[in-house]
Amino acid sequence: MKQAVDTVTLAHGGGGKAMRDLIESVFTSVFCPEAMEDQARLTSEALKEPGARLAFTTDSFVVDPVEFAGGDIGKIAVCGTVNDLAVGGATPLWLSAAFIIEEGTSIDLLRRIVASMKTEADRAGVRIVTGDTKVVGRGVADQLFITTAGVGVIAPGCDLSAARIRPGDVAIVNGVLGDHGAAILAARGDMALSAEIQSDCQGLGHLMSAVMAAAPNLRAARDATRGGVASCLNEMAIDAGLSIEIDEESLPLRTEVKGVCEILGLDPLYLANEGTLVLFVPEDEAETALAAMRADDAGRGAVIIGRAKEGQAGRVTMRTLFGGARIVDMLVGDQLPRIC
Repeated sequence: MKQAVDTVTLAHGGGGKAMRDLIESVFTSVFCPEAMEDQARLTSEALKEPGARLAFTTDSFVVDPVEFAGGDIGKIAVCGTVNDLAVGGATPLWLSAAFIIEEGTSIDLLRRIVASMKTEADRAGVRIVTGDTKVVGRGVADQLFITTAGVGVIAPGCDLSAARIRPGDVAIVNGVLGDHGAAILAARGDMALSAEIQSDCQGLGHLMSAVMAAAPNLRAARDATRGGVASCLNEMAIDAGLSIEIDEESLPLRTEVKGVCEILGLDPLYLANEGTLVLFVPEDEAETALAAMRADDAGRGAVIIGRAKEGQAGRVTMRTLFGGARIVDMLVGDQLPRIC
């Protein structure tokens, strides 16, 4: 159904014909729910297996600009929720998506973002099965906010948790760090940054499946988003009751990202990622885990960056290029400027 207007108006949030036209022409025509009911009705053969468990997560997404090199707010919304399920060992199955749309937002922009969501959902093997739209006045939102929730199934016997990390376990990342944060900073255009950096935004479900098959004693995995790899490692060290040591020389960073950080006085370990995971495996499974990751497009750059150790619980340290050591603490507040 073709919309008669080019931008969203307050009438599109009024619950009447204009709202239904917007929903049908922009959202349900792409996501194709089975019925226009107030709830999705779901079944899965995976849930019939004795010992299977549901995994459930929710997240809200705000980013400026809403479109950037390597992605957009819709791609982040799907990938971020899929990844939160996948790093817990779940197979993602269903998503909900709620949209808060600012009056005046381009309907063509909405179409592009919805198409991006559908592409990523298909790639991840999930269905967007229910949702909601709200329209707010000009200046109340930054064009578009999206809240997603995701449901997946954890197979019997799978129990990934940072509490399972043991001394000697190896820390692995799937690729370069900080690309998303640097890409957003460059996309804003208010700092005269000319670096051509693309966001790392990607789904990690297939990668996690490959790692779990190759390394059956995989301890834990986390999606390193806001707060970057540093905050992720600190959380895992706290939950494990161990210390973690990483090696600065091993950290995979693009020259362009290093340059942006040097110019702005930022630490790349705290830059946001949208397609980066940190996982811990026993040392004797590290090589098989790396091989499985490198065979997947999302893990081509997988490397070992450190290991868990006995020591002060919750402490993360880094061996520097100069042979010394420094504490890598939890991020306090934000690295400025905020990117989401």
